[in-house]
Amino acid sequence: MTTKVKAETFFENEMGPMTFGTFLVGVRHSMDISQAGLARSLKVSRSMICDIEKERVLVSPALAMKIAKIGGFPKDMAIKYCLEDQLRKAKINMTVHVEAA
Repeated sequence: MTTKVKAETFFENEMGPMTFGTFLVGVRHSMDISQAGLARSLKVSRSMICDIEKERVLVSPALAMKIAKIGGFPKDMAIKYCLEDQLRKAKINMTVHVEAA
């Protein structure tokens, strides 16, 4: 658990706050798949994947969960970044802690 916190802190210091877009880039690279390939898996357009990665579009929690599931990544992280992006866009300075119900 402390390694996860240290990694998040490291990335935030190097790249700014972790966003769903950066999470998606990481998922895609770890799967060694193109934007087009991921888009086909999710049944969305390639431009949608590009827009998410460039943070031009916010994703729904449902799509965040689907992306995490396809990539084999922790669903709680995907939901956390998805919700924090929405708060950041609304200029609400809060963080999110997510755990299974």
